[in-house]
Amino acid sequence: MTPADFGIVSAFVVGLVGGVHCAGMCGGIVGALATQSGRAPLNFHLGYSAGRIASYSLAGALAGWVGSSALLFEGMLPAERVLYLLANVVLVAMGLYLAGLSRAVLWLERPGAALWRVVEPLARPLFPVRSTLAAAGVGAVWGFLPCGMVYTVLAGALAVHDPAAGALMLAVFGVGTLPNVLAIGLLAQRVSAWRRIPAVRIAAGALIAAFGFAGIVQGDHAGHSQRHHHPIASAEGSPK
Repeated sequence: MTPADFGIVSAFVVGLVGGVHCAGMCGGIVGALATQSGRAPLNFHLGYSAGRIASYSLAGALAGWVGSSALLFEGMLPAERVLYLLANVVLVAMGLYLAGLSRAVLWLERPGAALWRVVEPLARPLFPVRSTLAAAGVGAVWGFLPCGMVYTVLAGALAVHDPAAGALMLAVFGVGTLPNVLAIGLLAQRVSAWRRIPAVRIAAGALIAAFGFAGIVQGDHAGHSQRHHHPIASAEGSPK
């Protein structure tokens, strides 16, 4: 499995098991989609998530482009390996946060707060939500909500150093969040109680941290292999 493939799998797992975090971040948002009947129809929830995933993908493409720009400095520092290592360290930090062992990863949300203050007012005219299109618009705006989970995967998108791959990684993450976000909208109280169970949070955090550690190990092995088999390195290391 290549680092890019591993990153996509990790993104899906983060989205899927990170529901213990999504319930807290998105619960109020999906609740705001409710109609006069007190419950939003399924198409509203699907529209919301479609807009949200579209914004994630756009951010992923931007991160992939920034990562590809960093490779221009490959001659001065091993940019590709540094970005890959950073992505997996952040993944470990998110796992520790979900398990309740560290809050260090929350610093990632601070830069996004300024952008959120600019973007958030765009959603206000769409309330109350009366159509699937309006729900998608709300999702597109709220996709920029400062969220450590999203920023963790964006760090991985930096490492793939390709806009299309970055967009795909964030789209896969968004698809992974779908079961949890839909459950929050349809079974809000039950999901809220479930996410507060310490064992659930610890298990989710441990799984995400394990993926981060595995990525670090894989990247280290790949680096060693590249140094041993690179034709230029072999030529430089051969006796004159």
